[in-house]
Amino acid sequence: MPPDQARPWLPATGLPAEVGSLMSTRRGGVSRAPFDSLNLRPAGLRSDVADEPAAIHENQRRFAGWLEGAQPVYLDQVHGRRVVRLTATDLAPNRPFQEADASVTTEHGIACTVLVADCLPVLLAAPEGRGVAAAHAGWRGLAAGVVEAALGELCEAAQCRPGEVSAWLGACIGPDAFEVGEDVREAFGADSAACFKPGAASGKWWADLPALAHRRLGQAGVMRISGGTWCTYSDPALFFSFRRDRITGRHAAAIWIR
Repeated sequence: MPPDQARPWLPATGLPAEVGSLMSTRRGGVSRAPFDSLNLRPAGLRSDVADEPAAIHENQRRFAGWLEGAQPVYLDQVHGRRVVRLTATDLAPNRPFQEADASVTTEHGIACTVLVADCLPVLLAAPEGRGVAAAHAGWRGLAAGVVEAALGELCEAAQCRPGEVSAWLGACIGPDAFEVGEDVREAFGADSAACFKPGAASGKWWADLPALAHRRLGQAGVMRISGGTWCTYSDPALFFSFRRDRITGRHAAAIWIR
C-alpha cells in the first residue's frame, strides 16, 4: 500500500494486530535539498553530512508522533550483525547510540528503529506482540547473518519459535537497480544464485535484496513474510537513495508493541 499526502509513510502489513509498524518516506519533513524533506539520520553519527541539526530534530519529532506513543531508539549502524536488546533505560535523554544493526524489545513504549537509504529494513514480530525486532540489512549485514541474529534474539526474548514470527520487508534498492560485483554473489554462496541476474558487463550482477532476505528468513523457519515490493533507487519523489544521490537523507523503519 503506497503512502498518501495525509499519511506520508509505508504501513507495514502482515504483522500481528498487537504491534504497530511503519517505514517513513522522504515526505513530510522540513529539511532542505538534498535532504528534502524527512531526513531522520541523527546529527553527529559517523560520516555525518551537513543537514541542519534543527531540521533533523523537527523531522524526528514528527516521526515519533506517528508511533502511537512509542519512542524510537536509533542505532549507530555499521553493516554488521550485532543485535541489542532495548529496555526503558535506552530512552534516557542524550544516551549514546549503541553500535549495532538490529534491536529487539519486549517492552511497551520502545520502537525498535533502523535507518536506511537503499539497504533493506526487516521488521519482525512475535505472536500476540510478545516482542518485536528491527534489522538493517544491506548486503554485508545480510550475508553476515543480521536477520538470523535478530530472529534468534527475538525468539529467545519472546519465548517463541521462528515459525510463529511474522516478517515485513520495507523499501530498498530494487533488483533492477542494484548492480554488484562477483564478491557479493560469492558472499551469499551458490545456493543463492537464483537471487542474482547477469549484469551488462562481465563479472557484474543484479542482486535482489528482498529475495535474499526472504530466502534467509525462510531457511530460518519464518513462514509469514510480506512487503519487499518498493525500489528506493527508481522513485526519487518518494525515497532517498544513497546509490542514486550519494549525499542524501535517511528513512526510518520502526516497530513497537501496542
